[in-house]
Amino acid sequence: QVQLVESGGGSVQAGGSLRLSCAASRGTYMWYRMGWFRQALGKEREGVAAIDITVGRIYAGSVKGRFTISQDNAKNTLYLQMNSLEPEDTAMYYCAAGRTTMSSLFSPLAYRYWGQGTQVTVSS
Repeated sequence: QVQLVESGGGSVQAGGSLRLSCAASRGTYMWYRMGWFRQALGKEREGVAAIDITVGRIYAGSVKGRFTISQDNAKNTLYLQMNSLEPEDTAMYYCAAGRTTMSSLFSPLAYRYWGQGTQVTVSS
């Protein structure tokens, strides 16, 4: 059973930074595709950033230039560095991994495994 465990969420003022981590119980296969999603209260889950072995790194327009996705294969860990945070970034953030046949990296259907989420709250 694959497990993904997120950490690093919290409360921060606008303009601040946080780094989210996602520890995976397995490596190798997981690294073909991994991503970060978020879901604000009353809204649908949306893709934030993703890494795919054939596509590379992609970012949602709302976070481009502020967020950076990276991975440490030796530690089986995925990161999301979030800078210049805005109140609109407030959401539960989820880590996802594992390729499916869905090719759109910001579709939740593109991932096989999900973490439980970590809350990020940005105050103005």
